[in-house]
Amino acid sequence: MSTDAPDELEDLESGASVPSSETLALVPAELAGQRLDAVAAKLFPDHSRSRLKTWIEEGSLWVNGAPVARGRDPVREGDQLDLRADVPEANTDVQPQNIPIDVVYADDAIAIIRKPAGLTVHPGAGQKASTLQNALLHHFPQTASVPRAGIVHRLDKDTSGLLVVALTPTAHTHLVDAIAQRDVAREYDALITGTIVAGSTIDLPIGRHPRDRLRMAVNTAGRRAVTHYRVQERFKHHTLLRVKLETGRTHQIRVHLSHVKWPIVGDALYGGRVARGVGMSLRLREALLAFPRQALHARHLELEHPVTGEMMSFTAEPPEDFQALLRLLRDEQPQAL
Repeated sequence: MSTDAPDELEDLESGASVPSSETLALVPAELAGQRLDAVAAKLFPDHSRSRLKTWIEEGSLWVNGAPVARGRDPVREGDQLDLRADVPEANTDVQPQNIPIDVVYADDAIAIIRKPAGLTVHPGAGQKASTLQNALLHHFPQTASVPRAGIVHRLDKDTSGLLVVALTPTAHTHLVDAIAQRDVAREYDALITGTIVAGSTIDLPIGRHPRDRLRMAVNTAGRRAVTHYRVQERFKHHTLLRVKLETGRTHQIRVHLSHVKWPIVGDALYGGRVARGVGMSLRLREALLAFPRQALHARHLELEHPVTGEMMSFTAEPPEDFQALLRLLRDEQPQAL
């Protein structure tokens, strides 16, 4: 999921690639008869199952001196597995920078970061420094050996909230697989223009916009995207939603809600920079138009610790700009659920 301009990218394992030396392993007796892909995951634990699957399909995993392309084939005791692949180089040309970050939790394997709005997650074509990745390399120097300094999922520059970061290659592998298997739960607060009666699910594919490469769109040629939402608070012309991601496509929440005519307040890219409604005060109208970003906040993160297996849950309330807008709506346009 890497794109040219958007900062909120899909969940994936990424990083620049460099040729690696050959990695050899012999199949022990206790793994004999099992599938190649399952055995490879055990013998090469620094790489995720999804990456190993891709390498097998590309012919980059050799067995007894010959490439194979079927992960379901069984292996025998004493088979020699030879991994001849380009492995991700961790952080080429990304330098540590002493940028303050809000660390909610950290141990030897993971860190939970509360990202402020306005902080880009990692360097891209339009920004080479002053990103969360630069900050992580400073505050957690051990992430220099981890792809993208341990970033395994991302938030758009102007979306605030919680991110989990892997501090070791092993934790990175486990978290990438957990996200791919949808075992990491993420919930967001989204303030939208429009009134919604009840929660529901949006199951529509998302791909690149056919005419504007800065945007994504609901597109039949895109990848499946599923967004669940429920009503948290209702106002006269707006609704506060609690949104849960089942998939992690680029700009997924913003695209889905805009597509069904409920754009997120402040989202200039997807039609949310409007302030209309009968009876709306000038004060509220000006506040809505002046809100400088999309009113979207990653409030809840739940995951299994990649080392201990403990279930961990973290919650962060929206930042003050979001809270101030909600207070104004409650004062002027309270509505009962």
